[in-house]
Amino acid sequence: MTAIHAITLPIPGIDELQAEANAEGYNFIDTLLEDWSTGENRFDGPGEILMGSIERDSLIAVGGLNLDPFARNPAIGRIRRVYVRSVWRNLGTGRALMTALIDHASQHFNSVRLRAENPGAARLYERLGFRPINDPNATHILLLSADHRPGTKHTPLA
Repeated sequence: MTAIHAITLPIPGIDELQAEANAEGYNFIDTLLEDWSTGENRFDGPGEILMGSIERDSLIAVGGLNLDPFARNPAIGRIRRVYVRSVWRNLGTGRALMTALIDHASQHFNSVRLRAENPGAARLYERLGFRPINDPNATHILLLSADHRPGTKHTPLA
């Protein structure tokens, strides 16, 4: 089982994770690091968190939860900046990271939204109960039921 923990930056392995994301054409780790360094987003607001997984003393996965800046509703969170290094994909790392973020979100928000950057990520999110939405600021939403508890199956409300 992949261990997921709250993290702060900088952290060992973030440079390698950033380089790999950039090589794949994803620049959102650049944004994560820039926003952290300027203080614009440190995932430290109510209900917010930055999480990651460390293996062999190096960061292999990262993802955060914020109040959704596009929704203008304090009950809606946003999962963002999710990246899993390629050698750790399809081994349960992404699922473990997303489950930890959803479990945390369920304690603070009624729903969470996100933007899937690729079809593989969208499939994972949909297996976790997210449903596609037609919104210019998000591709998926997960409605968190009132009885949602950490470790339970994440099923959207009807």
